[in-house]
Amino acid sequence: MTNFIDYVKIYCRSGKGGAGCMHLHRAKYLPKGGPDGGDGGKGGSVILHGNRNLWTLLHLKYQKHIMATDGGKGGQSRSFGKDGDDRIIEVPCGTVVYDGETGEFICEVKEHDERVVLLKGGRGGLGNWHFRTATNQAPRYAQPGEPAQERTVIMQLKVLADVGLVGFPNAGKSTLLSVVSAAKPEIADYPFTTLTPQLGIVSYRDGRSFCMADIPGIIEGAAEGRGLGLRFLRHIERNAVLFFMVPATSQDIVAEYNILLHELEKYNPQLLTKARVLAVSKCDLPRVDEEGNELPPIDELLPAIREQLGIDVLPISSVAGIGIDELKDALWTELNKEQNQVIEISHAPIDVTVIEREEEPEADDDDEEHTIYLNEVDEDWDLDKYRGIGWDE
Repeated sequence: MTNFIDYVKIYCRSGKGGAGCMHLHRAKYLPKGGPDGGDGGKGGSVILHGNRNLWTLLHLKYQKHIMATDGGKGGQSRSFGKDGDDRIIEVPCGTVVYDGETGEFICEVKEHDERVVLLKGGRGGLGNWHFRTATNQAPRYAQPGEPAQERTVIMQLKVLADVGLVGFPNAGKSTLLSVVSAAKPEIADYPFTTLTPQLGIVSYRDGRSFCMADIPGIIEGAAEGRGLGLRFLRHIERNAVLFFMVPATSQDIVAEYNILLHELEKYNPQLLTKARVLAVSKCDLPRVDEEGNELPPIDELLPAIREQLGIDVLPISSVAGIGIDELKDALWTELNKEQNQVIEISHAPIDVTVIEREEEPEADDDDEEHTIYLNEVDEDWDLDKYRGIGWDE
């Protein structure tokens, strides 16, 4: 099981306010002391707190219930009830909260030390001391505390990065990330090698740097849930620049790019407003069709591709080190454009019936390993013949 958890569903409840006290003062030599009931305490709130030292929601995976404490009741002699304790939930920056029943967007935490009140605690009730008047000098009632708030929420982590890698499986995304940064993603020659988002800090000139995120490969139909589907598409919503990668060995580079773009559009049309850069990876490999016939080299196709798509297209090879510096220059230029500085996205409601993951299946008793003895079938168990050899002492 991976330690990267970007989805949790928990039940939260704030504390209810304490009831006000109804009390009439009684003392020797003071038979008509009047009302002196104190106020109830405030219920605790459920608060989200951004923490840049967290990168996953793993610490919340097994906390299915998070509840603040109730406020204390008021007492006599105008004694106030104790306030309930707040429950502070530490979350990584980039956490988005949705209603667990309707899927409506509630709030998001983007900055370190940012505090968002998810559920407000109930106010404490007023004691009967507040209700005394000239015509009602001995009120025999007090105010109850406000009830608690409760709701089931879904928390999703959307990774904060400057550049997001988008491509089909085996397009060379993980290899590129390992070359331009110190990240060590798993690299292999089979699809879906990357199962969790990987972040890397790309070093640039004069000590400058930017953050690049690699997400699992996208396939056609990912917006409907195919492959890893919706699970990781949300991690590129916050990226300032979308970096598309299509291998040079592809039969139709433009068609594959359009498929990727269409999947992003179906998931969130706002993604199309982001800056885009296309890199043709593995340009050092020979281009052949399905029948083994040689295809034109990629350098001859680049001018037509640039004209057709209207974006910057760069040939690169992570293994051979071709075009890496030019790629960094292009990404840095896009990142520093004024229109790409503000990364604001509107969080559309989610379909809780689709996004909710299935619970991990419980272990079947029939699948448990059993110790099988050779004589288990051939003869009946006779424990008496094993006594006296130490195992029963």
